[in-house]
Amino acid sequence: MAGVTFDRVTKCFGDVVAVDDLSLDVFDEEFLVLLGPSGCGKSTALRMIAGLEEPSEGTIEIGESIVNDVEAKDRDVAMVFQSYALYPHMSVRKNIEFPLRTRKVASDEREKLVHDAAESLGLETLLDRKPAQLSGGQRQRVALARAIVRRPKVFLMDEPLSNLDAKLRVQTRAELIELQRELATTVIYVTHDQVEGMTMGHRIAIMADGKLQQVGPPQAVYDHPANLFVAGFIGNPPMNTVSGPIVRTASDPAGSFGIGVEGTVIPLPAGHCAAIERSGAKTVVLGVRPEHLRPATEGGLVATVAVIESLGHERHVDCRLADGQMVISRLSSSEPAPLVGERVNLTVDPLELHIFDGVTEEAIETT
Repeated sequence: MAGVTFDRVTKCFGDVVAVDDLSLDVFDEEFLVLLGPSGCGKSTALRMIAGLEEPSEGTIEIGESIVNDVEAKDRDVAMVFQSYALYPHMSVRKNIEFPLRTRKVASDEREKLVHDAAESLGLETLLDRKPAQLSGGQRQRVALARAIVRRPKVFLMDEPLSNLDAKLRVQTRAELIELQRELATTVIYVTHDQVEGMTMGHRIAIMADGKLQQVGPPQAVYDHPANLFVAGFIGNPPMNTVSGPIVRTASDPAGSFGIGVEGTVIPLPAGHCAAIERSGAKTVVLGVRPEHLRPATEGGLVATVAVIESLGHERHVDCRLADGQMVISRLSSSEPAPLVGERVNLTVDPLELHIFDGVTEEAIETT
């Protein structure tokens, strides 16, 4: 197996910059998820690894070799597409063994490799069927078996679960995690679904507008988003963000202040105040996860309950501040819920606050 390295890679289609100065190391035997909204450049990055697109600038390495000028067929990577891309006239067996035939692998070895791949994905009883006789989940398994049968250096997966229903997606997600662990292989997985990214990847690399925004373990990215885009993209519901002026109180010690939001001041811990001072930010945006925004009897933000979404195990209480900004509080279903139209007080532990520069939108580090 092998790692993959992007070194200042840019890809342009005419005047459109699809991938902008991407530098990223994917480690050997890592499951890395390229995550971002549609059109952010993640699939283009994947296709450049596969050799289906050429970088406009920069270099791509697989293992220790630069592959910019290496043809796709010689890169020893396997790609699984969203559309399955199976040969409809071939049986499952022949679809799986096709890449082995093109490499002129001996028939005895082909039979063993096909059997092993089919067994690992539960396809043994389907080998003589045609793709039209299979369900969507079974077709996706065939596409995966065709990819793993020759044990390439790197597996590339471009939204392979997006055509499956919700229940099957959860099941196949778990199977892919187990498969990667069993094969001890390098996987680069593209998706716009943050649940897939958070649950599957050893690390996630978040992209927007062709640029890499942040890379790290899923929980670290959730807990410490690098900017407002990541804060709003990761998490369901996403992080609440509210903006307001920096307010200093005469009675406070020098260097201590809070953020004014709708007639109240949210106090900031000393570490947050010092970080804002160091950054030189003139305006800031506060972020707080919905699970950290709690109803209280008094104080905090005053808001009106607009919508209550019941999800069985929890409730999402959507509230509107007086200036129209929306915030969401996540409550357990065992907690009493307010009524729609009711005025509520919402408080937050200051230590759970995130701070972003109001101009650059970058996180202001507090440590």
